[in-house]
Amino acid sequence: MASVLAPFRLKPWFSERVWGRPDLRPWYEETGTKELVGEAWLTGPQCVVEEGELEGKNLADLKDDLGGEFPLLVKLLFPNEKLSVQVHPDDSQAQAIGQARGKTECWYVLEAEPGATVALGLKPGVNVEKIANSVADGSMESLMEWVPVSVGDMLFVDAGTVHAIGPGVVLLETQQTSDITYRLYDYGRPRELHLEQGLKVIKTKTEAGKVQPKQMDGFTRLIEQKYFVVDKFDLAGMEERRVAMDGAAGCLVGLKGKVWVITPGDEVELEPGKAVVVPHGLDEVIVEAEEEAEFVRCVAPAN
Repeated sequence: MASVLAPFRLKPWFSERVWGRPDLRPWYEETGTKELVGEAWLTGPQCVVEEGELEGKNLADLKDDLGGEFPLLVKLLFPNEKLSVQVHPDDSQAQAIGQARGKTECWYVLEAEPGATVALGLKPGVNVEKIANSVADGSMESLMEWVPVSVGDMLFVDAGTVHAIGPGVVLLETQQTSDITYRLYDYGRPRELHLEQGLKVIKTKTEAGKVQPKQMDGFTRLIEQKYFVVDKFDLAGMEERRVAMDGAAGCLVGLKGKVWVITPGDEVELEPGKAVVVPHGLDEVIVEAEEEAEFVRCVAPAN
């Protein structure tokens, strides 16, 4: 039996987007580009290991060592303008076009200006025909349910949900590892739309919406769904915590302060805006904080 890889830290990969920001501070001092950046991919296949024996390899290179593709794509989103109105297919719809999986996701609100909103789903009575007609007359926004958001909100966005994100927020997105996006409406920006594909996968009723947190033993459960479980941990300075992984593939994402992720014979530092991948097969890690710190644990349950 192959030995289990030790946890390792990935360098974020920055995705340029027309709706992004020119400056991602305080999260990141540099992005390596002068273009607008909308997303920092923390566990993308192209993200590179920053140190240790695996330094220089990207997550895709480690597919065999990890026992398959890492199942969670975790990102930070930095919208400076409205994102397009879009929809994602579910597993069966994605597999019907030769893709491995669909795209169900969730958003945890890290920053929110007063009045910030996201759109989740369609208003009652709105059908696919109305959506199609709204593209031509620019009225699609009026057909969607707009939800005010505040720091600490968790929102579930299951596949088939028509959705959009407004400006003035920073979101931690946890999703299935998939980048299938059907853009339905883009406010007149000169980008390709995918109306035909998108209309086929829209669900007029979904489970999307805010999720109430649950206080657990030593952490807060933000969401528990088929594809991911996301929990938030708060540590005081010099505190040490055992963090269960139960052998599942997952990662820890730093939100505040620096911590050390420790396993027998190995330790790796985690800082805000970065992810440490914990390969499946590890039952737990020890997290040690030198200062007050926050991080989230994102795990892909064995289905």
